[in-house]
Amino acid sequence: MALYRNNGELLTERRGIIDAVVHSLGKSDHGSRILRRGRRLGRITKHRLSRWLLLLTALFSVYFTVCGLKMFIHAKMESRFPATHSIREGLNLHSKHEELNLHSIHKELNLQETVSLSEFGKPPPKSKRRKHFPCEVEFLKSADGLAEPKNYMNFTWFSLDYVKQEGKTSDSGLFEPRFGGHQTLEEREKSFYAKNQMVHCGFVKGSPGYSSTGFDLDEKDKAYMSKCKIAVSSCIFGSSDFLRRPTSRLISQYSKNNVCFVMFLDEQTLSKLSSEGNSPDERGHIGLWKVVVVKNLPYKDMRRTGKVPKFLAHRLFPNSRYSIWLDSKMRLNADPMLIIEYFLWRRNAEFAISNHYDRHCVWDEVLQNKRLNKYNHTAIDQQFKVYQSDGLTKFDPSNPNNPLPSYVPEGSLIIRAHTPMSNLFSCLWFNEVDRFTSRDQLSFAYTYLKLRRMNPERPFQLYMFKDCERRALVKLFQHRTIPSPP
Repeated sequence: MALYRNNGELLTERRGIIDAVVHSLGKSDHGSRILRRGRRLGRITKHRLSRWLLLLTALFSVYFTVCGLKMFIHAKMESRFPATHSIREGLNLHSKHEELNLHSIHKELNLQETVSLSEFGKPPPKSKRRKHFPCEVEFLKSADGLAEPKNYMNFTWFSLDYVKQEGKTSDSGLFEPRFGGHQTLEEREKSFYAKNQMVHCGFVKGSPGYSSTGFDLDEKDKAYMSKCKIAVSSCIFGSSDFLRRPTSRLISQYSKNNVCFVMFLDEQTLSKLSSEGNSPDERGHIGLWKVVVVKNLPYKDMRRTGKVPKFLAHRLFPNSRYSIWLDSKMRLNADPMLIIEYFLWRRNAEFAISNHYDRHCVWDEVLQNKRLNKYNHTAIDQQFKVYQSDGLTKFDPSNPNNPLPSYVPEGSLIIRAHTPMSNLFSCLWFNEVDRFTSRDQLSFAYTYLKLRRMNPERPFQLYMFKDCERRALVKLFQHRTIPSPP
């Protein structure tokens, strides 16, 4: 029994040892699996970490590359449009005659250096675009039977004629007929006097044998326009806009019967509009617009060509007493007769234009044109230096004696009576656009102030109205495309 008991205890002890060993072996196997898993997890983590590091490195490389490209492009643009330059260098001249004229300006005014941005100060920081709204315009209730007041045309009167033809003036071989003519500096200076005179005002032809200088119209269209007593006009050249028809329901039958609505188009634009379903009817009309096709455009710059109907309505409508200019980006939403009554007759004015919605000083307008690259910087500097040398000063909003509420206009809507002073001002303004840049907001104040200064006893009744009033008369749209600056 003792042996059996001892053997049983021994057997039991052995089984315990075996179980312990087995259990120990099991634990050891589980631990090895954990260890293997830990090593595998470590390898995966290292691999993923490496991938993230590579990705971040690539992102930083792309970022620095883009920054470098931006700096390079900015430097190229700065070199392309230098803010400080000699007047004689880099100027985009429109003709050989213009080069001679500008050289003469440089010589006579002793201009040595163009205006640098440092003279103006740094451009203002970009801000959020402000919203502008229309305001109430107190029109008469009806246009029916409206007639010109008896004492309205009591303005400065003198005889104004226009240079129609120029011949070759030298044997240098540089003569080339130009639509704006070859106005000398002496002629330019004398033209600002309100007196009986002959002035350059576009439509200048060369001697027999020379080709047309441009803006050629069909004789039937000329005959139609010569009968207009009141004209509303606009233009689209180079397919730069859609056609905006005046809102017919807001225009009285009286105005429809007595006002000519003329839209000047080139052949390219007419073709484009026709393809979009805006073809003239058998009378040559698209809605209220009478379509007049212009052939042989006088300038390559479409903006400059657009200044012809904008400023020279008195030449295109020779028998008209009044005209309204409307930019092609706008749709007329008011009656033309009510507009004339409100802005001219009621104000006893012969020329009406609105102030700019945002800027009032020509210095600011110069900076904005440069910042947006609206035109060649050197050409802008040259023009502005000439104006400064001839007395143009900054607009002071605190000065109660300012002749105008703003020196920068919003020229998309112009209302005028075709009086001698109004016609002269329009010719002078056009001549500045023909001689310098096509940015007419740069030359408006200089032209008006010089005309006023040189004729102290012959006032020019120009009324500058609020931009919000302009917005009440029209609906604004964006241009289809913007022609590239030269």
